[in-house]
Amino acid sequence: MKAQFSPPELCPNCGGSGWEPADGMGVRRCHCMERLRIQRLLAEARIPKRYEHCDQASYLPNNESQKRAKLYVQRFVEKYPNIDVGLLFLGNCGVGKTHLAVALLKQVIEEKGDGGIFYDFRDLLREIQSSWNSVAQTSELDVLRPVLEAKILVLDELGANKPTEWVRDTIAHIINCRYNEKKLTIFTSNYLDTASKPGEETLSDRIGVRLRSRLYEMCREVEIQGLDFRREVKKARYHF
Repeated sequence: MKAQFSPPELCPNCGGSGWEPADGMGVRRCHCMERLRIQRLLAEARIPKRYEHCDQASYLPNNESQKRAKLYVQRFVEKYPNIDVGLLFLGNCGVGKTHLAVALLKQVIEEKGDGGIFYDFRDLLREIQSSWNSVAQTSELDVLRPVLEAKILVLDELGANKPTEWVRDTIAHIINCRYNEKKLTIFTSNYLDTASKPGEETLSDRIGVRLRSRLYEMCREVEIQGLDFRREVKKARYHF
């Protein structure tokens, strides 16, 4: 669900006009307008309330893979926008993939001033499936447009849905469009490239070999290992 945007209190510098006095220059755009724009971009990013608190400072690595993943996020933000590949976070549930992806998105918005959007892959598919409204004349294109055009897209839980032909066609369209336009995409997935036990599905099984190959070009793969943070927090909470 998209966060609600609330205008700030009346600025003491410009009184809400958006213009402040400038010595020898008459007036200039007030700094509060940029702060207002950043707040609007954050509200439009669709970051779920559960993850609104996520940032780099609150991600506390427990092992080398988590330290490395955090470092990749730091380097991404430092180099942005002079960067040509996104990130693909792979790992089991609860190792911090979504936390890092949201932290990256928020930092790009707050520090670089560029907009982006967050989507859980399952929610996106549901929105597309139910998009046609004969009264409002909305369609699949209305849902997909911001996904395709966003400077940065965070697509969480890639491969979570059953890999039907329609699912594969939909994700293929999103990935190919963003690939062709050189748009940066951050993916997270619980599916690895190699099965750890017999019968376990891989990311290629879930999205198809062709799309998995395309992701090699679009993203730097970052595998994160470790225990489930959520499970460990729950154990600590109820430990007596």
